[in-house]
Amino acid sequence: MIVRESEAITLIGGARVAPGDIEAALGLAPLVVAADGGADTALAAGITPRAVIGDFDSISAAARARLPEAILHPMDDQDSTDFEKCLAHVEAPLILGLGFTGDRLDHQMAACNALVRHAARRCVLLGAHDLMFLCPPVLELALEPGCRVSLFPMGAVEGASDGLEWPIGGINFAPDGRVGTSNRALGAVSLSVTTPKMLVTLPAHTLRTVVRALGSCTASWTAS
Repeated sequence: MIVRESEAITLIGGARVAPGDIEAALGLAPLVVAADGGADTALAAGITPRAVIGDFDSISAAARARLPEAILHPMDDQDSTDFEKCLAHVEAPLILGLGFTGDRLDHQMAACNALVRHAARRCVLLGAHDLMFLCPPVLELALEPGCRVSLFPMGAVEGASDGLEWPIGGINFAPDGRVGTSNRALGAVSLSVTTPKMLVTLPAHTLRTVVRALGSCTASWTAS
């Protein structure tokens, strides 16, 4: 394990990140790790990351020269993305990921895959308009009425809900079958799912609510 912390960590990737998103993440997770080219973004924001992890195909020579050699952790493995490398080598109660959901659609899809493959890592990906995370076995969200709640299965999964306009109980979800796009909260929402396959997408402004909910959630998925 390259980084092991008892506090939440902000993980910065190489896609575009709005300055306001960095500020929002640091207010909740002040410790910073960068994934490859995310080091350039961190330095541009005046932040020296605790570690830089990746295959180093996108970090600039200028950024690399500014950082201590001891915090640079290049990995030649081409069978995993930089995001996956970070999830495999960073341990924290919560990871807030920035710069993983923009720019390229294939990178977004790979990030979704990584959240499921590393289900034991509790991670929230924050984008310009939305955030996304893997639903734990049981979750309580203090949402406002009318808040959009989208559920997307990355594999066969079932669940139950309370507080959604369209309850999910009795539905067999699958990526090539039934999905749960654009449901709505009636108020506080309770979710439970049978397997670590369900991604939850909410508006970005719910970040603090999501962090509180995941922080108080004792049920978690174990490493596969």
